This record gives sequence, C-alpha cells and structure tokens, in this order.
Amino acid sequence: MSVQSPLQSNPPSGLTSGATGMSPKGASSRRPPSLWRQTALQTWRDARAGELHLLVLALMLAVAAVCAVSFLSDRLDRGLRRDAAQLLGGDAVVASDQPTPQMVRDLATRLGLKTVDSLNFPSMARAGEAQGGGSRLVAVKAVSETYPLRGQLALKDGRQVGAPPPGAVWVDAGVLSALDLKVGDPILLGDATLTIAGEIANEPDRGAGFLNFAPRVMLTMKDLAATALIQPASRVTYRFAVIGGETALKQFNAETARQTREQNWRGVRLESLESGRPEMRQTLDRATKFLNLVALLAALLAAIAVALAAREFANRHLDDCAMLRVLGQPQRRLTWVFTLEFAWVGLIASAIGVLLGFLLHYAFIGLLAGLISVDLPMPGIWPVLLGLGMGMCLLLGFGLPPVLQLAAVPPLRVIRRELGRPKLGSIVVLLAGVLGFSAVLTALSADWRLGLVATGGFAVALACFALLAWLAVKALRAVVPQAGAPRWLLLATRQVAARPAFAVLQVGSLSLGLLALALLVLLRTDLIDSWRAATPTDAPDRFVINIQPEQGTGFRSSLEQAGVQNYDWYPMIRGRLVAINGQPVRPGQFQEERAQRLVEREFNLSHTATLPAHNLLTAGTWQADDKDGLSVEQGLADQLGLKLGDRLRFDIAGIVTEARITTLRKVDWGSMRVNFFVLFPRAEMPELPISYISAYRSPDGQAAALDRRLINAYPNLTLIDVSAELHQVQSVLEQVIMAVQLLFAVALALGVVVLLVAAVGSRDARTREFALMRALGAPSSLLAAVQRAELLGLGALAGALAGLAAQALGWALTHYAFEFEWQFKPWVLIGTTVGGAILAQLAGWWALRGVLKRPVVQTLREADTQ
Repeated sequence: MSVQSPLQSNPPSGLTSGATGMSPKGASSRRPPSLWRQTALQTWRDARAGELHLLVLALMLAVAAVCAVSFLSDRLDRGLRRDAAQLLGGDAVVASDQPTPQMVRDLATRLGLKTVDSLNFPSMARAGEAQGGGSRLVAVKAVSETYPLRGQLALKDGRQVGAPPPGAVWVDAGVLSALDLKVGDPILLGDATLTIAGEIANEPDRGAGFLNFAPRVMLTMKDLAATALIQPASRVTYRFAVIGGETALKQFNAETARQTREQNWRGVRLESLESGRPEMRQTLDRATKFLNLVALLAALLAAIAVALAAREFANRHLDDCAMLRVLGQPQRRLTWVFTLEFAWVGLIASAIGVLLGFLLHYAFIGLLAGLISVDLPMPGIWPVLLGLGMGMCLLLGFGLPPVLQLAAVPPLRVIRRELGRPKLGSIVVLLAGVLGFSAVLTALSADWRLGLVATGGFAVALACFALLAWLAVKALRAVVPQAGAPRWLLLATRQVAARPAFAVLQVGSLSLGLLALALLVLLRTDLIDSWRAATPTDAPDRFVINIQPEQGTGFRSSLEQAGVQNYDWYPMIRGRLVAINGQPVRPGQFQEERAQRLVEREFNLSHTATLPAHNLLTAGTWQADDKDGLSVEQGLADQLGLKLGDRLRFDIAGIVTEARITTLRKVDWGSMRVNFFVLFPRAEMPELPISYISAYRSPDGQAAALDRRLINAYPNLTLIDVSAELHQVQSVLEQVIMAVQLLFAVALALGVVVLLVAAVGSRDARTREFALMRALGAPSSLLAAVQRAELLGLGALAGALAGLAAQALGWALTHYAFEFEWQFKPWVLIGTTVGGAILAQLAGWWALRGVLKRPVVQTLREADTQ
C-alpha cells in the first residue's frame, strides 16, 4: 500500500502532475495516470528539458556507423552471390591442364546437366601485311556452341551474343588498337585467317589470372584445329562448366571429387560457387576490415558516452524520484517507467540511426565506385535488425543500470540529500555490460582477430586506466606539498583528491575517448601509408616472361638504353612437388582444398644468392650458395604443413631435385613485384632448364615504343602490360581511404561527445564547490585558474595513458589483423598528452561555461549538498 503524505497535495514546482502520477488536487479526486501515459509524459518532459540529447546523439551516431558498414557488406555479399555463377562460368567447373576426363563428361550427361567447353592459352595474333603486319600477345579462348551458360557476352554495338560463328572472332579493344585493326578486318591466328566480327564489351566469365591481363581473342571450337596452335607441349587450361538443379549439382560435385581422388588425376580441380573467389577479394577484405574497425571504435565510444550520460541523467533525477516515493509511487512502478522510457528512446534513436546509416552507405558506394559495382541488390533485413539491436543493447546495457537505481531512492532524501546516490553496484553492472557488449562486437566482427584485439584491448585499457588514475590521484598530496605551492595548484589538486572515484571515472572515460581518437590518427597515417607502400608510384607496370638465357644480355641492354634502371630479373623454373621428407605427395593427404590445388599444379621456382629486398625472413638464416638449401614462402608452408628442416623433392622437366628447407619468407602477393613460392639460395643452377622473368616500370612517354621494340626483337616473349591494373589498385586505395575517412568523421564526432559528457558530469559538483569558495571570499580569477589546472591536468593524464595504449593496440592491430609493419612513434605520446589537455580544457570550458557567473545565493540554494 502506498504511503499518504501531506506533501501529496502540494508537489514541488519542478514536478508536473504527469511526472508525479498524482493530480494537483490529490489522489482522492482523480486516479493516477496509467503506466503508459506516465511514461509518455515523463519522456516528453525529459526531452523538452534536454536530459536525453546526448544519449540520443551518441546512439544515433553509433548505430549509423555500424549500419553503414553492415548495409555495404550485406549488399556486397548479395551481389557476389548473384554474380558468382556468372563469374565462374557455370554452377560448377572442372578445370584442368589436360582435356577433361571422359568420366566427368559422361557423369554430366547422365545427370542431365547443361555443359559448355572452353579452353584458354596465350598466343601471338598478327595483322595482315595490308594492315601493317603488327603482332600482339593475346589471350585466346575457344568456346563450344552452348557458350555462355550464365550471363551474356555483350559487344560494343549492343548485341548480346554467344560463341562466334565459324570463321569469325570476337576481340577486345586492346587487340584493335595494338594491331591498328577495326571490326571487319582479317586477323591471323596461327595458320588460320579469321574475320573480326565484333568488339567485346563484357565477357561474363573472364578470370583475373596473369594470362587474362592480355587482350582477348575468342573463337569457336570448330576453328581451333585450323589454327594449329595446340601442340603436345602447349600449356592450355581446359574448362568444362555445368549448370543444373541443386540435387544433380551436389551429386556431380561429390562424384567428381571422389573420382579425382581415386583416379589421382593430376592438375584437375573442381571449382564451385562455394570455392570460387572474386578477383578483388583481398582488396575488399582489407577495406572491410578498415571500415569494421572504425565501426567497432564508434560503438565502443558510444557505449562510453551512453554510460556517462545515463549517470548524469540519474544524478539529475534523484530529487524527483525521492519526491515521487514520498508521494506514494512504488519502487516497481518507477522501475517500469524508466525502463519503458529508455526502451522508447532507444528504439526511436536507433531507427533514426538506421536511416542515417542507410544514407551513409550510399556515400561509401559512391567513393568505392571504381572497386565495386553500383548495380548491387538491395540489402536485406539483417542490417536493420543489427542496428536496432545494437542501439537497444547500448542504451539498455549501458544506460539503464545507473538509471534503475533511481527506483530505489529512499523518500528520506527529501530531508537528507546525501542519501540515494548511485552505488558502486552500477559500476559492476557497467563492467558486466562492457564484457557482454565486447562479446557481441567480437561475434559481429568480420574478422575475429580484429574484433578480439579491438574489444579486448579496450577492456584491458579501461582496467589499466582506472588503476593508474587511482594511483595518480593518491600521489597528488605527496607531489604537491601543503606549503610552498601556488594556491590555484593546491586547490586544484586537493579538489581532485577529495573525489578519487569521480576523478578515476573521468580520467578513464577521457582516456578511452582519446585512445579511440589516437587510433584513428594512427590508422590514417601509419596503416594506410603502409598499405600505399605495397604499390608505390614506381611499381612495375610491365612483366615479361619466357626470356631465353641467350636473350638475357640483349634484353637487359634494351631496357637500360631506354632508361630503365631498377627492374626485377629472376630465372624462372617450372617444377612439380612430388615428395615431402621422402613420402610421395598426393592431393588426398591434405584437408584444405587450396592445399590440394597447390600440389596438383606446377610451381614457379627460382634461384638467387641474395634475399629479395621485398621479402621478409620469418624463420631461419639466409645462406648464399647453400647447395642443399631451400627458402619457402610462409603461406605455402602453412598450407602444406611444412617446417624448417623438411626435405622437398621437385620434378623439373624430368630432372629430380631435392633440398632442405632452411628459411621461411613472408611475401606480399599484392606488391606488383616478382615473387616465388620457392627459392634456391644459389647464384647458378646450370643443370636445370630455365627461362627468365623481368618486371620494370616503363619510361614515361616511351611505353608503347619500348613494347614494340622488345616484341619485334624477341618474338617469343610474353609481355604483359599491367599498367591499367596497377592504376586500378592505386585508385582503389585512395577510394578506400576516402571511405574510411568518412566513417572516421562519425567516430570523431562520438569522441567529442564523450569528452563533453565527461565534462558535463562534473558540472553540479563544481557549481556547489565554487559557490562555497566564492561565499568564503575566493575571487573568480582564482577559481578560473583552479578549473583550468584541474581540466588540463586530468586531460594530460588521460592523453598520456591513451597514447601508451594506442601504441600497444596499434601494434596488435597491424600485427594480427592487417599484417602490416609497425614502427613505434614517440610523437604520438606527446601529441595525445598535449591534445588531451587541450581537448579537455575546451570541452570543460563549453560544458562549464557560466558556472563562475551564477549568483552565489542561487547556487547554494539549488546545488546538492553532500
């Protein structure tokens, strides 16, 4: 039963009838409003008073950041699934370096699958003498009549076509420009003369291998024999694609995989929608990691802001709730009122954040237009649910615990104002919320290492910040003596030491906010700069293979005469791994599909007495001219389970070569440099058949002329122009950086909100203390100096702690998540310390403006007394 009170008929002026739940005339004349009406009135009153502004702002920004990344990822995944079959050329593809086994063909026929044959190989195409007689390396593709099974082959004139008619070819624009030809002209391919019948605008199943950097010439399978290009030693990739029902496809995949293992078909691999990898997957993955990391930081910052804002909200409602208890409101009803209020606020703020995130993700798509297609499917419901769930988790998990303590405010607080303060239990609940929220973020992260390092690092940093701040506060009295210190410094330090719990909370929150800001700066500088360094402006734009040993001197002389100074030059050896530690290698002994594919094909091997400058040793010691040594790429070693000391045996054109692994190397395959899986640390290996590979940067303005000169002098060369691809990669990096910076702006705004909330949290306490000092005769100039000293000191301490933590977290992120090199930057510590002091001073000035100008009598009458 509720307690009746004489005060019931005369509530304080600060409480409305809706907030108290009673009418001005008393409970006897009118029933109290319903729970829903009281919640609505309370929410409206708090919104009008500005009590919810920071909460709503923090929620909106966090949900917008998370949803923007989620919408983008969801649309990318849907687009990749939609286009996977088209990129692959079918629902499943059997690729091999020999004609497709007849058993596979018979299986597809028996299951009623539609099929198409295609084969790919490099060759030289020539123009007729009447057209100048030029030649160009091309990627030849012969297709059967049913091509394509998925998608459409589009020509520049708008036609949607399939396989070329007999006697005709489809060609890329690069063929026409290189040979000075046009549609309708003849083109010589091997022994055949074919007619160019159309220019290719879009080839649905074109891959991204080295071969496909060359322009395409597509002909029908019926014309292939006339070219006489396929010889017994020719290197050809055969592809047998199928489409059909789900059940038949599963049976085809399972039976083909089983036959491959049992028949020990070497060089045969099965590609399906599950195993196919998009061409730009690595770049997209790295971009997604950056965006996900910033979204994680935004969510963590929002959690801090929500927790601090909720604490301030609870402090401001203590008197109201005490009066409601006096007027008969039961604790259970107050609990429901605040729970429903926060639920409504969280739902509305999250919905607005989802809408902002949806709009923001269009900005990402615009910035990444060179990397991803803008023709993406619309997103599903998952990003919306994720955003709403994230917002509700933030508000109910971090904002509600301190507010729920308002329901337990004793009625005696009306008389004894020191009662009813939020207890330590709210901090325990907050810690539990931090752990739970960290688990959610880690689970939702696209990379578990990224999520674990970010959330775990913040949790550890929070504990360290609290401990170090507590020790610093305790040491203040010893550092600043009672006698001899300036009055403003003495008052500032004693004021901080008098409230150690609040000082620890304020320093911890400021440190976390500054930690996130420092990480953003480090990511923008060190991580992105390291990413750019992978493809520098002077990266090679030409790769030349099949250079014969006797051509080496003349080829290198041609490069030097053209002004090419720095270029890669390595011997290239083709070899198949046949044994590990004396045991024959079979694909079936490896579990992962990639490992099986690796041992089925020939490796590109090389030898050099010096370690390539762009390779990093991860194990072992490089010894030049070690006759029994091998250096293996770290990723290959991990895939095949290799380690230092293992012996590998290779079959190199019938010559068996065996050596021991003495070093492991880390290779960046996206560096646009010549790289090898296996290196022999020897200067000479005359017993092996070799050719040479070179990579160089073409001189400005002389690229085309140098290309023609090399091809005319050495017709057997395969010259691959990757300038377009290099430009695309470098432009992609710039676009990704712009997209990350856009999301950085959201996280930076959240960091500012955290600083403001932390400063606002001390407004009431400072107002009371300064009023007492002014009543005792302290001048405003002294109190202003005290305020500046306290804010600068707390900000500098928070900045120093954040700088140290940012270095540690930055190293962990680069080492475990992004795999970049990390260098310690001493200026970061200086920058965060100075920046923390300045930001804390600015935020404190904005939040505490007017405190020193309020009348002393009014302040003492309204301020809390402890």
